[in-house]
Amino acid sequence: MSPRAQPPGAAGGPPVSAAERAYVFVKQQILSGGYPGGALISEGEVSAAVQVSRTPVREAFLRLEVEGLLRLYPKRGALVTPVSAAEIREVLDARLAIERHAARTAIGSGQHHELAARLRAILGDHEIPGRPRDAARFTQLDQQFHRALVDAAGNRLLAGFYATLRDRQLRMGTAALLRDPLRYDNILAEHAALAELIDGGDAEAVAEALAAHLAATRASLSGVLPAAAPAPLLVAPARPR
Repeated sequence: MSPRAQPPGAAGGPPVSAAERAYVFVKQQILSGGYPGGALISEGEVSAAVQVSRTPVREAFLRLEVEGLLRLYPKRGALVTPVSAAEIREVLDARLAIERHAARTAIGSGQHHELAARLRAILGDHEIPGRPRDAARFTQLDQQFHRALVDAAGNRLLAGFYATLRDRQLRMGTAALLRDPLRYDNILAEHAALAELIDGGDAEAVAEALAAHLAATRASLSGVLPAAAPAPLLVAPARPR
C-alpha cells in the first residue's frame, strides 16, 4: 500500500501550500526509508498520496533535486539518489572531527557533568514501555544525542555546520537500523558508555569511544550501499520487427 500524507489541518497546524506539503511528504519518505535509494517515483504517485495536483509535486521534486536527494528524468519521474560510499565517509569523518572537539571543549570548560545529565535524559527517551521501536523516531533521538554534545562546545559556527548534516545523518541512521535491528541495542549501549565517560571527564577516552561508535555506524552502513546495477530504463526499448 502506498503511503498517504495527512490532509491539510490534520495536525492542527497552520495551512501550508500544496508544494510545501508535497515537499515535506517526499522528503520524509526518503529520510525514513519509505522511498529507498534507487527507487523511481512518479509525480502521479506522489500526487495521489498527498492529494494535490502534479504541478506542486513537480516543484517539490525540483527542490529535492537541488538538495541532492532526487535526480529528475523528464516524463519518467524522479530517482531517489542512493547513499554513496564517499558520502558516508565524508559525513562520518566530519561528525567525528566536530564531536571530538565538542567533547574536549565541554570537558575542558568543566561543563561535562551537565552535558552527561542531558545525554542521559535523551537516552531515557529512547524506550517507552509498550511502544514498539520505530527506526525514524529512534534516529531522531540519536541525532538529538549527538547534537547536544556539539551544542555543549558553545561554537555557533560549528553547530551551524553540523546542522547541515542533519538530513544525511537521519537518512543514514534509519537505513542502518532497518538493515540491522541489532544496532538498536548497540547504539543504546554505546551512548550510555559515552555519557559515563563524559561524566568522568576523560577527554581522550571519550574521543576513542566516539571513533569506535562512528566506526560501528560506518560498518552497518556498508551493507546499505547499492550494488553496481544498470541505470533505470528511461527510454522504451525498440520493438522487434
